[in-house]
Amino acid sequence: MEGYDLIGDVHGCGATLAVLLERLGYHLKGGVYRHPRRKVVFLGDLIDRGPRIRLAVSIAKRMVEEGEAYIVLGNHEINALSYTQKAPPGLEREWLRPHTPRHNRIIKETLDQYHDHPQEWDDALSWFASLPLCLDIDGIRVVHACWDHARVDRLRELNPDTCIDAEFLVRASIPDTEEFDILERLTRGGAIKLPQGVVIHSGDGFSRRTFRTHFWAQDPITWGDVVFQPDNLPQGLEGRPLSGEEKASLSYYGPDEPPLFIGHYWCEGIPALPAPNIACLDYSAVKFGRLVAYRHSFASYAKTGRLDADNFIWVPVPRDANARLTPREMEFD
Repeated sequence: MEGYDLIGDVHGCGATLAVLLERLGYHLKGGVYRHPRRKVVFLGDLIDRGPRIRLAVSIAKRMVEEGEAYIVLGNHEINALSYTQKAPPGLEREWLRPHTPRHNRIIKETLDQYHDHPQEWDDALSWFASLPLCLDIDGIRVVHACWDHARVDRLRELNPDTCIDAEFLVRASIPDTEEFDILERLTRGGAIKLPQGVVIHSGDGFSRRTFRTHFWAQDPITWGDVVFQPDNLPQGLEGRPLSGEEKASLSYYGPDEPPLFIGHYWCEGIPALPAPNIACLDYSAVKFGRLVAYRHSFASYAKTGRLDADNFIWVPVPRDANARLTPREMEFD
């Protein structure tokens, strides 16, 4: 095998995923996209928001089951598992993830598209429940949002395969548990609270009272040193000094560690490396951005010892979300 093709957040852009796979040299054989010398690694968040969610899940699921791909869980798959699981007695709510207007809105497209396919939805949920939170394979590391060493180590102590069982999911729905902390950091990343009364009105329609932080600044001093999101910090807050508590809460991934691939962060523009050994592959596909892959080859990395921005390959996501299924897509319908 030559290497891996790592693919960022698909978010239901299933037709674009098929185009990207073919551009990468994968061809449909027996209902599965295959490459003679390479495999795919999906970075999670296959579902929600997009027009072809079932297609995206079917493509990835078949590839993983046939040994043509790996995948890690994203926060949206975690959301779906929690949203559809009844809470046990004592939690004083009906569902692990409460059915609030905001949560209903996030999963609406997924539930609508699976509405007439209940068995397929049940199969998808069962598959999500079997997937790992992170991978450390062939010299690369993969996680949806943040590789935090202490939390990854603790996860491995609890579940050596880094998968989550039903008991873990229940515990993770309760704030202040270590399961909640692990799941939050690995699939959502770090965050810092904004000052009282300050709100970020994001382009995705949500209002946020925190901002997302990255984890590769060796000695950050200000909020601007660690912010990692498309929305700018308001009111000149980039220059605000990090408090001791805020600094202690940050994860850190050093420049001498193995290549790490993440999604989650809604990047925009031309794909670039945020750090020499880190690639973020979420470029807002479902917001008519780019569905991005990184073509990682063992031989070239062994020669250079670093990632290369020239290895990004992407497909722009068209705005015609209502186009009819092509004959190839119908194989997955």
